[in-house]
Amino acid sequence: MDLGIAGKKALITGGAGGIGRATAAVLLQDGVEVVLSDTDRDELDEAVAWLPDGARVHTVVADLVDDAAAVQLARDVEAAVGDIDILVNGAGITGPTGAFHELDDAAFTEVLTVNLLSAIRVTRAFLPALRGTGWARIVFVNSEDAMQPYDDELPYCAAKAGLLAFAKGLSRTYADEGVLVNSVSPAFISTPMTDAMMDQRAEEEGGTRDEAISSFLDEERPFMELGRRGEPEEVAAVIAFLCSARASFVNGANYRVDAGSVASL
Repeated sequence: MDLGIAGKKALITGGAGGIGRATAAVLLQDGVEVVLSDTDRDELDEAVAWLPDGARVHTVVADLVDDAAAVQLARDVEAAVGDIDILVNGAGITGPTGAFHELDDAAFTEVLTVNLLSAIRVTRAFLPALRGTGWARIVFVNSEDAMQPYDDELPYCAAKAGLLAFAKGLSRTYADEGVLVNSVSPAFISTPMTDAMMDQRAEEEGGTRDEAISSFLDEERPFMELGRRGEPEEVAAVIAFLCSARASFVNGANYRVDAGSVASL
């Protein structure tokens, strides 16, 4: 399907991750000029090397710990490609896990800063450019945890629920200017983040990563009817659709890419 976005310019934060670079691959295929941003230069270089059209990708190292970093990111991206039309907020971490009584303020502050505040800061920094185009897309990479919180991931759940509310509220503000805002909420995707989770589980259970994945699906994600982790490309396809001209009547939506993991309507 022609997404109708050839010639557009996109920024993907968290671009070195599995979902970020898979999204870049789809957008590149449709003629979008892409900027990847992440915290680690080596990981960004690996993402560019992985992409079939890596020579057409720009990269910016940014650690979005405060508003000044987001403002600098906007300057760097403008210097590289000019004003963007598409913003994919994909930066995120799992952060500390455990029972609530085991977590202090620092655990919540770290996850809220990376998963919620960085997305708010980046959106604020790029909003003037996005509003000025008359056609723009903002997509927030969220999580099933925003709708279905788990008791051992409360900092992550709280941050993602806040991000979902922020995206929905933001979608009402600038739609009449052509800026459409939506979210995508994956569940248990095959990425380095879930690899690390499963390696830790395997160590605790004394088994392999594959055995940890199997037990996790059985015990923790029983509503994932496909019985496997999702692939980054399966999430990227939905993100790319929401970035496209084909999603011209989609605003304020949250698309679950979760194999049924969220049990509610």
